Amino acid sequence: MAQSPSVIVRLREMILRGEFVSGERMPEAELAARLGVSRTPVRQALPALAQEGLLVPAGKRGYSVRAFTLQHSLDALRIRSVLEGVAARTVADRGASPALLAALKACLYEGDAILADHALREEDELHYAEMNARFHSLIVQAAQIPLLESLTDRCNVVPFTAPKSIAFSQSSKEKMFDFLFYAHGQHHNIVEAIEAGQGDRAEFLFREHAYTQEKSQTANPAVGAIMALRAEAA
Repeated sequence: MAQSPSVIVRLREMILRGEFVSGERMPEAELAARLGVSRTPVRQALPALAQEGLLVPAGKRGYSVRAFTLQHSLDALRIRSVLEGVAARTVADRGASPALLAALKACLYEGDAILADHALREEDELHYAEMNARFHSLIVQAAQIPLLESLTDRCNVVPFTAPKSIAFSQSSKEKMFDFLFYAHGQHHNIVEAIEAGQGDRAEFLFREHAYTQEKSQTANPAVGAIMALRAEAA
């Protein structure tokens, strides 16, 4: 059954804005009533948000809000960029398969289509996030280094770190579009470097790509608000 983009996006933004405190339980029935939806899309959204690192299992079937700080996220992001850079270098030096290049270019075309209107709609956040996660995963998996893949997965459970973790406040959507547009341009450059067998350049571009995500985090009002609340509660 398909997940509801609006419920996932709305819950993600509520968590990132600090509307739920660290450790707070996320009961399906109460969330459904608060959002004005049935329990089914909420039930689908909670494990997806747990995969992003925003929630943790609580009890037999429930979830609660995970505690984190901005520094935790930045540390994990920087480590992930090193790992992905090694993966990109490995793939480029070895030679990317036609199937991999086709899959990566499909991600590029999908991202181009999402950004074509030069504006972000609510559903665009989820669609771009899913494409972004697939793009990064394709390169990490193609390196065929199990330890690297495992370490990357560990980084991705830290909030704001995974390529799929994208949430913007309504007031910041125009600014965040600029970040996404620039970041997707970096996707194009990374694929170009991999296809050309330029391992050094592919690795460097991934480091730069992570820096772009880092800037988007620190400039995002949603991130700033939640981190301020975490600091006050500490």
